[in-house]
Amino acid sequence: MDATPFDYSDYQPKGDKQNSDFFEEYLPKIYARRKASGVDDLVGQMKAVVIQVEAGDGVATMAELHRMTPNRYHSSYVSGTHKFHVLHNRPEFPAVILMEPLSDAYEDYIRRLNVLYPSSRSKPNTRYVGEVFHCPDTATLCKTLEAQSIRFEYPGETENDFYTSKGVLFSLPSDFTGNRIGYSNCDFNDPESIGLGERLELTDEEKASLQEGILFAEEHGLDKLMLGYDHMATRILAGEREDAILEFQTMVPYYFWGAYNISDMNSSTNVNRCPIVSDDKQSPAKVFTANNTPSFVNSFENLPMPTENFVRNFGRRMHHMAVEILDGDHPSNQKNVDYVVGILGQQGVPFLAHVVGECKDSPDLKQIFSKHSPHTLLITEYIERCKAFDGFFTKSNVAALTAAAGRDERYQHGHVFD
Repeated sequence: MDATPFDYSDYQPKGDKQNSDFFEEYLPKIYARRKASGVDDLVGQMKAVVIQVEAGDGVATMAELHRMTPNRYHSSYVSGTHKFHVLHNRPEFPAVILMEPLSDAYEDYIRRLNVLYPSSRSKPNTRYVGEVFHCPDTATLCKTLEAQSIRFEYPGETENDFYTSKGVLFSLPSDFTGNRIGYSNCDFNDPESIGLGERLELTDEEKASLQEGILFAEEHGLDKLMLGYDHMATRILAGEREDAILEFQTMVPYYFWGAYNISDMNSSTNVNRCPIVSDDKQSPAKVFTANNTPSFVNSFENLPMPTENFVRNFGRRMHHMAVEILDGDHPSNQKNVDYVVGILGQQGVPFLAHVVGECKDSPDLKQIFSKHSPHTLLITEYIERCKAFDGFFTKSNVAALTAAAGRDERYQHGHVFD
């Protein structure tokens, strides 16, 4: 794998979010250590995302993904504890591995985390797990990163043997985000190479339910308009923003693109991008969103804090995954994203608010959030980057989307409404 030509030393992060002296000192040190220790050469682009759902929710989740994303079912496998369903988009984009426990009684770290938070207890085994990145030599990478205090799973330490399989090296869940990072030399376009278990055939009824989503997308032309995952956003606590970014930068060859204050929502949006791809959808951007002040300090100011409220109610976890929509004007005399959202809405897909952003004569964004999936607890964002917009996001759009999600994610506890 060739080293990236990206010049970290010359890059000036974008944005108006002021980082601490600690962050400014250690970010360039991490870049330099990644290069010197060989991590930049050993780790490539994202190859898969991993999500776990409840026992019995696998097929329904895949049917939802067929309607709402460009991912399409490829194959299923079964291990001693799980069914694994693999979905593909384009060969150069990350695959989706959907894990489904065989029993409602299954328990691992996901259940133990989820029961701590009121809004995730109803789906105790449901969680976005993490991403898998290409690595041709996981043994060397493990030794290198362990010397930098990154911890990995070993056989016998987990209930799910996938985390310690020969095919993928997984980190322990991050203390700051709850997400894992995996590394693998497997070809995720050929799931047989991953070692997920014995091949499992879906029933004719299950296959038919998945086919309905494909036919729906083709009938309305959605398959030609939905492109792939543009970015994925994790919500974390205010005081852990910089730690989460620096930990992520330690483990993968991304760069800190920049951070902006979203003052209206008392939060910041922090973007990390992969410099070795020409298209973010080949290795989606990782976004971390956090309150500007922790809740107990914010109580002096009484500012909105939907980001921290989400973490207090759901835990540190992935909040949404964004699907990019092909830029253009639909024959129905609306932007493509408006058409896609309209068709999905007619099919009963609920959205948090109207599409935000203007796409007229200048580069801009149009975006919208769906409501949380009943199967994954994830929000799907649809985003159209109009006229080659390259600023990644706009403050006004993020503020509107954050506010809409906050209204939907409220939880009442005693006399505290958040």
